[in-house]
Amino acid sequence: MSVIETRDLRKTYGRVEALKGVSIRVEKGQIYGLLGQNGAGKTTLIKVLLGIVRKTDGEAELLGRPAGAPDARRRVGYLPEDHQFPGYHTGYSLMDFYGALYGVPVDERRRKIPETLELVGIAGRMNSKIRTYSKGMKQRLGIAQALLHDPDLIILDEPTDGVDPLGRREIRELMQRLKERGHSIFLNSHLLGEVELICDRVAILQQGVLVREGTIADLTQQKGRYEIGVAPGQAFPADAVIKLGYSAIPVPDKPELFEVSLTEGQTIDPVIKLVYDKGMQLRHLVERKQTLEDAFLATVEGAEPGVDTRPRRPRAARQVGGRDRK
Repeated sequence: MSVIETRDLRKTYGRVEALKGVSIRVEKGQIYGLLGQNGAGKTTLIKVLLGIVRKTDGEAELLGRPAGAPDARRRVGYLPEDHQFPGYHTGYSLMDFYGALYGVPVDERRRKIPETLELVGIAGRMNSKIRTYSKGMKQRLGIAQALLHDPDLIILDEPTDGVDPLGRREIRELMQRLKERGHSIFLNSHLLGEVELICDRVAILQQGVLVREGTIADLTQQKGRYEIGVAPGQAFPADAVIKLGYSAIPVPDKPELFEVSLTEGQTIDPVIKLVYDKGMQLRHLVERKQTLEDAFLATVEGAEPGVDTRPRRPRAARQVGGRDRK
């Protein structure tokens, strides 16, 4: 069952196309990462799913209901980017306020608020004013409010922004525990290393277009590049491999290994056969991977940022006393 599904989803602001036919599917129990440059359409996509803005064309479903349906939104926890909480609230009173908005009964709020704040690691400061919180503590509080009503789907926009490395690890572990409990998580983050560690699938948006989508393994696989090595005391037959039509160069900092690159239509099998025909023992054969950051940069490098918000119209000048005033 999918918790999010879009088909040819489009959103325009005047002449600006923020989403250009985006189709994604997020399955129940997944942690799904959404990547893209500023202005790529990530926030617009989230706003359409939540019914904050209306789609222009295409289909968008949230928890099996049309995007924006109130009964679906009640089952969603949402942490927006750059959220602002009133500094006069304490952590507890803010959670109590949000719990009332979510329709959580009073007795249940009294029980769940300390538990949820403990889950995100700030229960010890629940009675302190939010104005005394660090940015990382405010981020943890934002995650806590998104979890309070035990939602089926949790949408997190930059959840580790401003959080120290230890805190980021704790938030990753929290997301993993939530997944194990059956929650689905839709994650928007610029920290690609974090996404690579936690996400089951990833989508990359570029100027409103879905340019890549798949598992981390799919996106980081470098097809046609292998690290290969033979037994100690044996010399890898690089010259013979090159004569077969392959590229073979030593791996930096690993002189015992060679990187063999394939061109279109080639397989690694002839190289393996060559090694065995020469009486050598193959000890290392690994298809090379790249980081998610490498894959992302290779996808969007050189692309111009798009527009992810409604453009502001210039205010018209008005005449006062015969002069234009702006």
